[in-house]
Amino acid sequence: MPIDRIPGTVDMLILQTLTAGAKHGWGISHHIRETSRDILQLNQGALYPALHRLEDRGWIHAKWGVSENNRRARFYTLSAEGRRQLERETAGWLEFVKAVQRVMQLSPT
Repeated sequence: MPIDRIPGTVDMLILQTLTAGAKHGWGISHHIRETSRDILQLNQGALYPALHRLEDRGWIHAKWGVSENNRRARFYTLSAEGRRQLERETAGWLEFVKAVQRVMQLSPT
């Protein structure tokens, strides 16, 4: 079952995707979908507002370029502050996962 998005993870997923280098919006969405084996899917309604928010916060930079399909596209790269934010979000996410695992292991059977 594909999951459109998990609340609170969109920013982290985008920042992580950009650690591999510059990507345009479709490329970011495609990478997340492909890497998650079609479990996570970011629709445009979630992706582009997130990209604008991340750019406003200085966590990513954007500039116009030409895509692999020879189309004009906006390419996004991770900033130094974005890399630090990714580290903070990853640490918080891993603590959340550990907490859920602890609860699930303690549940009566």
